[in-house]
Amino acid sequence: MTLSQQRLHDRHDWWRGATLYQIYPRSFLDANGDGTGDLNGITERLDHVASLGVDAIWLSPFFTSPMDDFGYDVADYRDVDPMFGTLDDFRALVERAHGLGLRVIIDQVLSHSSDQHAWFQESRQDRTNARADWYVWADPRPDGNPPNNWMAAFGGRAWTFDARRQQYYLHNFLPSQPDLNFHHPEVQQAQLDNLCFWLDLGVDGFRFDVVNYYFHDPALTDNPPMPRERVQPGNPQSYQFQKHNIEQPENLAYLERIRALLDEYPGATTVGEIAGNDQLPTMAAYTQGESRLHMAYTFDLLGSTGDATELHDVLARYRELGEDTWPCWALSNHDVERSATSWGEERALLALTVLCSLRGSLCLYQGEELGLPEAELAYEDLQDPFGINLWPEVKGRDGCRTPMVWEDAPNGGFCLEGLAPWLPVFERHRPLAVARQDAMTDSLLARVRRLLALRGGTLLLRQGEQTLIDHANLPDGVFGVLRHDGEQRLLCLAHLGQATSDRVKIDLDALIPGADGGSSLALPGMATPLREGRQLIMEPGQAAWLHIV
Repeated sequence: MTLSQQRLHDRHDWWRGATLYQIYPRSFLDANGDGTGDLNGITERLDHVASLGVDAIWLSPFFTSPMDDFGYDVADYRDVDPMFGTLDDFRALVERAHGLGLRVIIDQVLSHSSDQHAWFQESRQDRTNARADWYVWADPRPDGNPPNNWMAAFGGRAWTFDARRQQYYLHNFLPSQPDLNFHHPEVQQAQLDNLCFWLDLGVDGFRFDVVNYYFHDPALTDNPPMPRERVQPGNPQSYQFQKHNIEQPENLAYLERIRALLDEYPGATTVGEIAGNDQLPTMAAYTQGESRLHMAYTFDLLGSTGDATELHDVLARYRELGEDTWPCWALSNHDVERSATSWGEERALLALTVLCSLRGSLCLYQGEELGLPEAELAYEDLQDPFGINLWPEVKGRDGCRTPMVWEDAPNGGFCLEGLAPWLPVFERHRPLAVARQDAMTDSLLARVRRLLALRGGTLLLRQGEQTLIDHANLPDGVFGVLRHDGEQRLLCLAHLGQATSDRVKIDLDALIPGADGGSSLALPGMATPLREGRQLIMEPGQAAWLHIV
């Protein structure tokens, strides 16, 4: 019996505390010899993913697309782009993943389509066709300027003039990514129907791209300026607070329609990407209760530097938003600098150890288990329009999207030697290849496998409650949480000070009065902290998980 056949008999909340593994299809493995990763390449390497002990894979877009934004500009929501394969290849991938006990979550880019989508091609013909209002169209101002001041994420105005309709259309991203008009009931239903198509093919859930971007203010009110201290001078959009182009109240009602649909497929789940100005409150609102998203993530930890105070402050803000929510925490993905660089390469394992201590679900990005640092690319090698448009102040996202390294070979085993991969393989990645680390019993990869097995086998970590320890009660540079479920308690600490920091002594009585620190869990790659009576001694870069009785 396959995993999908067993789904009705499984725990439907499998996602709660699960670990997801993000795959960027272009960069995972090239199986057809064209220098670009594909679905068959993913299927070929699913054994590696399953060996990590994760619960599910999340696939970034593989749909039909002109690839102006590498698949986040969808031209057909129900088909596979030929560069990635066919629908039959996708069916084979799902079957193989399920056979390995992996669930399959796929991206959905509902807020906008490609300008090559048949819907937009019809909509732009005139103002009276059947899909004339399926996108956000607006008349010019009397002086010919766009209808308001909204800016696009990749630079420039969020409006492009179309001579045929003599109107502007909205695009929060590239001009070739027009925004759909979710105030139109038919648009809402059309996207729900597209979700049904993939659910019926056996997928186990969706990751929703910019899930807070579906609705806009129909009055097209100007956005207010951003306080100067929050402006990123290299990014024009950061000069304004995105108040009216995203995060409208109607979004919540639509999320409830999505959840109602997913509830018809027991065990299917949702994870939303929250982007924008004040992300944590939105994440909390979008995952609150049992009628909206199952889980969501923000950029608050993505790209974090591993500073104890910064980490504490993010979790403290989230705690204030209520416990009736469920986060999906990640340190890396396809949009941000890799965590081995932002935290420091020598702290790659420490970063994942801290991540595994947190209440919520987790997401690892391909190569994070290898400790891959951010790749350094020349301008002429860039593919990402974000980086090309805003270079050199913003270098774009190609540095985290370079090919996965499977072997210490010229192309890293990603594609055949002699081929030019779509992005160059970073030379510093090659010694960290899967084959080399598989051959070592104490490699970072081996330690990550043991770490994920420890978390996966500890119900307290997967689903227990969490109390954040006030950083005023800890030495400088130390971060901590107490995970608990009834009488069971686990104290998770990490000394996040730099290598030059001093060792610290932590008074366990001060943290948990009257409690006795019991046995320490053996953390992969971490020396067990020394104990002096009721004091715990920690070195910089060390973590400790202690049972409290």
